[in-house]
Amino acid sequence: MQSTGDYTIPQKQVKRVALEEHFVINQPDHIDRWLALIPNIPRAAREKILPVLADTGDRRLEAMSKANIDVAVLSNVGTVQGVLDSAPAMRLAHQANDALAAVVAKNPTRYAGFATVPLQDPKAGAEELERAVTQLGMKGTLIIGHTNGLYLDDERFLPFWERAEALQAPVYLHAADAMITPATYAGRPELIGATWSWTAETAAHALRLIFGGVFKRFPNTKLLLGHMGEALPYLLWRIDQRSQAFGGGDTKPSEIIRKNIAVTTAGVFSDEPLNCAIKALGEGSIMFSVDHPFEEMGKASAWFDQATISESTRAKISRDNAVRLLKL
Repeated sequence: MQSTGDYTIPQKQVKRVALEEHFVINQPDHIDRWLALIPNIPRAAREKILPVLADTGDRRLEAMSKANIDVAVLSNVGTVQGVLDSAPAMRLAHQANDALAAVVAKNPTRYAGFATVPLQDPKAGAEELERAVTQLGMKGTLIIGHTNGLYLDDERFLPFWERAEALQAPVYLHAADAMITPATYAGRPELIGATWSWTAETAAHALRLIFGGVFKRFPNTKLLLGHMGEALPYLLWRIDQRSQAFGGGDTKPSEIIRKNIAVTTAGVFSDEPLNCAIKALGEGSIMFSVDHPFEEMGKASAWFDQATISESTRAKISRDNAVRLLKL
């Protein structure tokens, strides 16, 4: 047995790709964008995790090797979604994508990247996505929630979706806070963020795309959701059933989810939701991830290598599905 941290990984291992692995550019503007996302995290915790986020060198690579992770698809956690104006958003996105491309170029067998896309100006955002994919080699984009209160089903984002489909660039929809904190969470800070509010917000965002017809207009688009699908695999029957009250259409929401959405294990290291996702979506629609550095690589790998699934399924979720979807 191989030990990593407090966790033990079996000697017999399947190599893997991890898709929700974060970094931040070590510059004030980009660090400030990340800090704006996490007002509820204590200062001491921020200061502890920031150097880990900023590291893309030997420390991260060694941790990946110990956890038997071949490739990490990095994404910029210093998001531009909350920047009010398009010009600074474009500047930050351009910097982030160039910086990430340089990181990947130093270790092209270990790293790949998801682009940062500024959607304050959707046409300009679509152009930056194309530049990042065709010139910088990005494998898609990771978008952290709404853009100043606008969700991706808004008609203004059609140029972005058109370009994403044409490029065959998957869109990873990452968790974020709502524009206005609902009264549900008043006085209960424990519910805000990863514990619950991000799941509710991101699942609702994904459902807006489904009911808003995004996947009917762009049927070859692929949306990725972390955290084992933000609870959606558990709710397919009820979503189908209740959508009938609104006309529903010829295609059930569950059919769209199975065709157009894939999920990752990021931040959820438990057999029960994994087996639910496999049964609900199919083993071809689940991919391994960690959510580094907010979760531990060793813990993720130790769990996954011993999860109660077949070895053929383990190989698909570990690596094969990501290689196919991202053209690694």
